[in-house]
Amino acid sequence: MRLTEISYGTAQPVEGYGPGFFRVGGHVLRGACLITPWDAGLWGGLGDSATVLTLAGRIDVLLLGMGGEIAHAPKGFVDALEAAGIGVEAMASPAACRTYNVLLGEGRRIAAALLPVGGP
Repeated sequence: MRLTEISYGTAQPVEGYGPGFFRVGGHVLRGACLITPWDAGLWGGLGDSATVLTLAGRIDVLLLGMGGEIAHAPKGFVDALEAAGIGVEAMASPAACRTYNVLLGEGRRIAAALLPVGGP
């Protein structure tokens, strides 16, 4: 089997996560965070669709990490993003991190909004 190293260009993948944190680009973000190919920072959680809406036109899909377990995203949150042309895929945060890294390596127009696993 031949293994190929993945290149992310200038974008930064999710390097790790744990109880209450995510590590991106060597920096630890504690709590909910929003990660794009060009930036990573804290996010206000499911009540903060406004921050994600600023990405309209720059991303096609938002990977929504719902914490340690998969859960349904609030309908109002999803409706607001879809009305702006952003698709929403809800999944557990570990799966969202892995999916984000794969799609990032493919050069897709994506972002990840992640609720922490097992922590604040």
